[in-house]
This record gives sequence, structure tokens and C-alpha cells, in this order.
Amino acid sequence: HGMWHGAWCWHLWRELFAEWGWETIAHSLPGHANSPVQRPLAACTLDYYLSFLKAEVERLPRKPVLMGHSMGGALTQWYLKYVGDDLPAAVLVAPWTSHSMFKDNLVRVFKLDPLCYPLMMLTWDARPMVRNPYRAARALISPQALYSPQDLHARLGSESVLVLYQHNPPFWSPPANLTTPLLWLAGEKDAVIGEAAQRRSAQYYGAEYVVVEGAGHNLMMEPSYQETAQTIHNWLLKQGIE
Repeated sequence: HGMWHGAWCWHLWRELFAEWGWETIAHSLPGHANSPVQRPLAACTLDYYLSFLKAEVERLPRKPVLMGHSMGGALTQWYLKYVGDDLPAAVLVAPWTSHSMFKDNLVRVFKLDPLCYPLMMLTWDARPMVRNPYRAARALISPQALYSPQDLHARLGSESVLVLYQHNPPFWSPPANLTTPLLWLAGEKDAVIGEAAQRRSAQYYGAEYVVVEGAGHNLMMEPSYQETAQTIHNWLLKQGIE
């Protein structure tokens, strides 16, 4: 899941995948949703989160298809680089871009909300970016989304600012020549991560790239969520995964 979110964000897709015969497992990172806080959130990093993702994968009887949204998409890239490029497949859902979040999206986020970065620096908490229902909805969903701004905002939590810095040089560089099949899904109306930057990142990885028309950042909450899930289902079958 992405920043501020938890396992709850996947429930609409999980219902569909269950109907189609897939077993899905969604977990909340520490300090997110109902997952216990294990260190101060301001001290959480992507490599710290990665250790929990690695543990979740290792406890399974076989290698899973990893699906990551936004920050979770960054964690999926970190997994493939630092843990193992040996998964059946991975699905990146409006993920952080491949090379530099700041280079690709800093100006975009600043135009969206000029106050969010100064406010985040005061507390090292990224919640100011989604500090009220209006800001949360503007960043994450389209006006037609299945969640209201109030419902979405009520479910969001705090998030570390450090993670935003880590997915940039010199702390991060993307892996080259990945062998794990990748599907990259982008929202046409994503207010946080631009579609053009996502397209470039997908090309770098050699991922199959799909733009979801009219969708915001949280693709799993948009009116097109069923069609997008069907795209994932069909792609996985095409990879020979059952």
C-alpha cells in the first residue's frame, strides 16, 4: 500500500480476485491502519519497511506476485533490487517512478499544495499533504471516486517524510535488466505522479504499460476499478500464472 494507507485500500480488488479464483494477501506496514507501531514513524525508512515485506514473502509457501501501490510500488522495486529478481510477476499500481521521485514530481506536488513541504518539515510527518478531506481527495482520487473525500481522509494515517528522500539519488538507483515480468498501471488524471514520468519509468524497466483513462492516483477506488482489476487478471493469465 501507499503512504498513509493500509491493507484496507485493496478490499474492492481483493473481492474481485477472490471471485476469479486468486488467493490474495494484504498486510499493513507497521504503524499503518491497525498494524502496531514498532518504531517512531518519523524514523521509518523504506529499507525498514522492506524488511517487513521480505518477511511476509518468506513466510509464504511459494513466491507470490507482488502488487504495490504508490510507495508500495517503490517497495516492490526495492524488493526486486535488494531481495530477489525471482518473482512470478509484479504489478506496479501508480508507483513511484524509477529514478527520482523529486526530479519527476517535486514541482508537481508543490503546485498542487505549496504549503505541504514546509509543514512536513516541521514535524517529519508527511500527513500535511493529506491534512484535510479536500487535500486528500485532490491528491489521491478523482471527483467520481467510490470513496468520498471525508471517508478517504478518515482512513488515512501519518507517514514518514524520510521515505520520500530515500527514493532519490544518491540513496537509490533503479535495478537494470530485471527478469521478473512487470505490469505498470498509471492513472491518466494522477495528480501526484505524472503519467509521462510513469511512462518513461515503465519503458526503462521494459514493463507492460497501461494508462487507466480518467483515473486518479488510487486506481483501486475509481469507478473503473473493475476494469482495471480485469486488466491485471488477464495479464497474469497471459504470463502463465494460475
